[in-house]
Amino acid sequence: MVPVAALAAGAAIILSGCSAGQVSQTADQVAAINGNTAEAGSIALRNVHIVFPGSGTHTNTAGGQAALALSIINTGETVTDELTGVTTDLGTVKITPADGDKIEIAPSETIVVSTPSAGAETHTTGETVDTEAGTTEAAAIEITGLTQDITPGLTYNVSFNFKENGTVQVEVPVDAGIESPRHESELSKSTTGSAGGH
Repeated sequence: MVPVAALAAGAAIILSGCSAGQVSQTADQVAAINGNTAEAGSIALRNVHIVFPGSGTHTNTAGGQAALALSIINTGETVTDELTGVTTDLGTVKITPADGDKIEIAPSETIVVSTPSAGAETHTTGETVDTEAGTTEAAAIEITGLTQDITPGLTYNVSFNFKENGTVQVEVPVDAGIESPRHESELSKSTTGSAGGH
């Protein structure tokens, strides 16, 4: 009896540790954001996504326009970098800098790229917001003359080119939009008088 009880107690201790540490179900969880992330040297791209069409001019359909939204963070301590271009086979990319004729990212600075008219963040082009890490300025990146429809659920290849940190390619998803209607079928609708039960 004693050896059996000892083995059972030992097995319980071993099995209770199975979900701890790096093999737990939460070890690989990521932040609940719409977009993708990428790094190019000391430049970090966060929440990179194509904005779901809103009430603006962005339709996300062939021949129309789409808007990119993301945050560009310079994690370096001494070197200012510059976004020199964005390329994609989806169409022609137009960059509207926050200030001046180019997007520069100073050390410890975050640049927010958004398009309020397309339903992205509420910053407007040129707005400056103080943050703990530095100054956040809003800019805009639009894709015009779309070569195809852009569909939620798919990702699209976009390259970001930086003067100091080189080029990084990102598989960019489409924001599904907070106003997307919930799909209902006959099976998902509740039926009055149904007995239910499982």
